[in-house]
Amino acid sequence: MDLRLSGAVPSPAEREAIDTALGGGTTRDLLLPALHAAQETAGWVSRGALEHICMKLDIPPAEAYGVASFYMMLSLTPRPADITYVCEDVVCRLAGAGERCAELTSRLGPENSSSGPATWKRFPCLGQCDRAPAVLRIAKDAPVARTLPAERAPQAGGPGLRLLGRMGRVDPSSLDSYKRAGGYAALAKAFTMGAEAIIKEITTSGLSGRGGAAFPTGRKWEAVAREPAPRYLVCNADESEPGTFKDGLLMEGDPFALVEAMTIAAFATGCERGYVYIRGEYPAASAVMQDAIDQARAAGLLGSGIQGSRFSFDIELRRGAGAYICGEETALFNSIEGKRGEPRNKPPFPTTHGLFGRPTLINNVETLFNVLPILTLGAKAFASFGSRGSPGTRLFCLSGDVARPGVYEVPLGTTLGKLLGMAGGVAQGARLQAILLGGAAGTFVGPEALEMPLSLEDARAAGATLGSGAVIVFDDRADLERIVRIISEFFKHESCGQCVPCRVGTVRQDESLSRLATILEDGPRARELTLLSEVGQVMRDASICGLGQTASSAVLSAITRFNLFQKGGLR
Repeated sequence: MDLRLSGAVPSPAEREAIDTALGGGTTRDLLLPALHAAQETAGWVSRGALEHICMKLDIPPAEAYGVASFYMMLSLTPRPADITYVCEDVVCRLAGAGERCAELTSRLGPENSSSGPATWKRFPCLGQCDRAPAVLRIAKDAPVARTLPAERAPQAGGPGLRLLGRMGRVDPSSLDSYKRAGGYAALAKAFTMGAEAIIKEITTSGLSGRGGAAFPTGRKWEAVAREPAPRYLVCNADESEPGTFKDGLLMEGDPFALVEAMTIAAFATGCERGYVYIRGEYPAASAVMQDAIDQARAAGLLGSGIQGSRFSFDIELRRGAGAYICGEETALFNSIEGKRGEPRNKPPFPTTHGLFGRPTLINNVETLFNVLPILTLGAKAFASFGSRGSPGTRLFCLSGDVARPGVYEVPLGTTLGKLLGMAGGVAQGARLQAILLGGAAGTFVGPEALEMPLSLEDARAAGATLGSGAVIVFDDRADLERIVRIISEFFKHESCGQCVPCRVGTVRQDESLSRLATILEDGPRARELTLLSEVGQVMRDASICGLGQTASSAVLSAITRFNLFQKGGLR
């Protein structure tokens, strides 16, 4: 792709869709929305559509091509607008994704075929691990298939729940329904308390980030509030970690709670503009959230002078397009800004140099949901649940070989065994073999960990992690060696390629596991295992972001705990 325009022109339909998406805007951050508009119109991003976008936004074609080619859901070659994605990650592959692929091949032809009215494509985790094997169909002008989120949260609407308590009891399409259930009481209290008192309350509660890093939320808010304006607020709803699907469920089932929580966070930290960045694999959540944002704005709960105050704040929804790396906060910023979703070096940190180079508060969906009970109940009442070092409740996503997969809310410090018991345990007649905590970037534990309290401090002491809340269960029928190779393939595929340790290391890790599967002699096997460990250490020490730093975590923990790929080991 050249730096110069070739003269290619879009079709009238492509031109209209792109111009509508841009809405007269000319800034580079509109690149991804414009690419979405082009693809949704034609099924792919044609050269004419790409160059029309480049002229509108004053971007060299080579740069726009670099962005478009970064995302799995965008196509730069012709294909039908009707496409079905088949999840091929751990849980779905074990549950029969291969059979789904065979069915679609029989019905629609080879993968990525452009000859018919519809096609299909293998894809990493779709965020539907509880319904494995998962597929996602996206078709032009077809209605978005919405699910009933309560069906995916067995406790939904139960008494005493803080995050799932409204689920199934509130109509997610009705602001009035949300208000009748106590919605916007927290914002009213926030205006009475004032910004400094809110941050103090969040800090006193001990709330930590629920996206995986577990950074103290109050400290982050305080750091952003100290910085000069303008400041931005970003909700990271790009939960692409295999085994994790809680944030999508929260947005589909209780969207106004997220809008309210973001408004409170913005008021406390002095942000006038917010973004919700939702992964492209969540079309239903995107539709529900956009509707909630529009209703809140129409009711005077977003925009200028919210509820008659002098505080102004508005939210814009941005959709990703299939890139696991965009869950990393700085890669997410780059994606919103119309750049390739590659992580930035730190420092500087987002609290001083975030979105558009300005101070930015970024929290994930579950973290923000906790703001509401902290304000309505008070910090001390909030901290009365959970453990001393990990206050509050936590959402865990159970999938795999468990009787009742879904999202469960429990106080932090609840034992792993009790959580599995709530989901019905493994299937009758089967034996628990292993549990992957934290998803592909997490760690494996065995049945001996059932007594482990699910708290940050207890997980660290056990050499494990809670990560994003994924709990993938494997019974004694699962082939763990195959599973770690699937995880390795995932990281090789999802590495953005920016830094050498991750770009090369994920490939070398995958190659090493392939060799280990065939080596029979003790000496060569031992040397290969040593090499695998050294590659993992290099990725942990030298990678720019968390993807490379955790790419070997699950693989090496499984090999260590279960003696995989070794003579006499578990096979």
